Amino acid sequence: MQRLLIANRGEIAVRIARGARDLGISPLGIYSDADEHALFRSVMDDSVRIGPAPAAESYLASDRILAAAKTLEADAIHPGYGFLSERAHFAQAVIDAGLIFVGPTPSAIAAMGSKIDAKRRVRQNGVPVIPGYDGDDQSPERLRREAAAMGMPVLIKASAGGGGRGMRVVYELADFDEALAAAKREATAAFGDDTILLERYLRRPRHIEFQILADSWGTTLYLGERECSIQRRHQKVIEEAPSVALDPALRATMGEAAVAAARSVAYENAGTVEFMLDEDGRFYFMEMNARLQVEHPVTELVYGIDLVQQQLRIARGEQLRFAQSDLVPHGWAIEARLNAEDPARGFLPSTGTITRFEVPATPGVRVDTGVRDGSEISIYYDSMIAKIIVWGADRPAAIARMEATLRDTRVTGVKTNLPLLRAIVADEAYRSGETTTRFLDDRDAFLALDASLNVPLEVKFLAAGALVASDRAWRMAGVGVPIDLIVDGAALRTCVERHGRAWHSTDELGPAFSVEARGNEVVVMAGERTIVGDVRLDADGGRIVYNGRSYLFVFAPPPDADPRRHAADAVGGGTVTAPMPGRIVSLNVAPGDVVEARALLLVLEAMKMEHRIEAPAAGTVELVHVKLGDVVSGDSTLVTLGR
Repeated sequence: MQRLLIANRGEIAVRIARGARDLGISPLGIYSDADEHALFRSVMDDSVRIGPAPAAESYLASDRILAAAKTLEADAIHPGYGFLSERAHFAQAVIDAGLIFVGPTPSAIAAMGSKIDAKRRVRQNGVPVIPGYDGDDQSPERLRREAAAMGMPVLIKASAGGGGRGMRVVYELADFDEALAAAKREATAAFGDDTILLERYLRRPRHIEFQILADSWGTTLYLGERECSIQRRHQKVIEEAPSVALDPALRATMGEAAVAAARSVAYENAGTVEFMLDEDGRFYFMEMNARLQVEHPVTELVYGIDLVQQQLRIARGEQLRFAQSDLVPHGWAIEARLNAEDPARGFLPSTGTITRFEVPATPGVRVDTGVRDGSEISIYYDSMIAKIIVWGADRPAAIARMEATLRDTRVTGVKTNLPLLRAIVADEAYRSGETTTRFLDDRDAFLALDASLNVPLEVKFLAAGALVASDRAWRMAGVGVPIDLIVDGAALRTCVERHGRAWHSTDELGPAFSVEARGNEVVVMAGERTIVGDVRLDADGGRIVYNGRSYLFVFAPPPDADPRRHAADAVGGGTVTAPMPGRIVSLNVAPGDVVEARALLLVLEAMKMEHRIEAPAAGTVELVHVKLGDVVSGDSTLVTLGR
């Protein structure tokens, strides 16, 4: 293996390229039109264009990828994760083309790629599975009967799925048909297969997964567990290794079950066996992912093994160089997925240009990313922009390091889930290890998080003081100084006027204050308080150090002076607009329909997830401005409602 084509994009393409280069293997890339200027291209020795932005015409087009491999004279292909990584037909096509496929055999992918077949196989090998329905009769009527017999809540799950796509939890039988249709539609779009299974929905389990490595010489090992219980929409947000819920005996029992599951399909290469661990300590097989996982870095940091390099070594026929007894965890690792999304708006994806991306480079911190300043976040691919991974000697040390790292992380240009990540690691239940898949469901306040709660008033005074003491402040008609900043995600919007040496604010900052700037030291006198901090300004904002903690701030965009937009806002109650760019995948109303508040109008697909667009109030549909399959921009008018 000398030239490796990486059939993927983003941070995983960067990660695989670096692992390959360390083994003396030349990394080669592919890219779509949307990724022409993407960071991952810069780490490849060569790359070729394979098509337009939509994944179906580029990263999912196996014939184009194989043609690229021929053009680049590759002798092996690594699929990464997502896209074609768990498609048996692609693995077989790679082998038929005379290339090495870095992953399991096509037969193992096919066996584990179907959650239905996987459950049947492991059940025959004595591995416990979640009760449910995985029969061949896929008619909506049969599925509804099975769900009714099983009792609510029920989990609908795409058999070929992963990453939370094609998954729906149904709490009331009346909602089953709509949820089934949505799950099937999403599964078809993501995996080309709408086969589903039903499972009893465990209300408060932990999500525990085991990393597997298996060579072609008959050795199959487990590299401990990862806890991935904190999730949104069945997609992981925070992962860690090891898990506080497992002692050595349970770790060995679950690890042996994971090995048995892998051996049931003669598995080779890296894979992950996922379990649900119930409150009573019983565990159930969920699925096996026949690929590298997004969260693999926490295992690498705890076990000191480069999983990508192990994948490459196994693919070229080498034996594993360690035994099960050699695999002992050291320390604790935590990963936070930094996504371009808005938790306060149902995790709606955020698109745009990243104007600043900064994660502190300190010991014990690793950042896997595919973005940099100027990177574009489009509607076509996943919303994850980076994985922030930390290691500590124990769990408290790892949490402290993650908290400090997230505090000093700075992303501007797109909305991110950074305030949510900060809130999670600061939560006492998280710190004590009380995590289940219901963690975020039990914390609605986190999802509607007002980042301003995390920013002390003193820091806001320092940001405002630094601004008015500099030449950055601008006046409107000589009346006052509008201050429009974002401090660690918290908006600071006020207007101050100067009277003598003091500045007066009528809203956020409250009392009059005066400012002295001595180089980087800013001193604010507010009432009887004296606030001292170190403030450093740059073109986009600056950094404040106060009471030993660091805070970042940026200048908010200037106000919109377009009177047409404000006029539209004033009368826009009857207009339903797109909250983000996306594609119309379902139309549920037509002109003349009478709808109630919260009625489903249409479904918008963006970043591989479906989003319900509902009626803001009761009314009559006057106009539908889109048709099925349309790609719309953010703020596009979708439906006009009348009274």
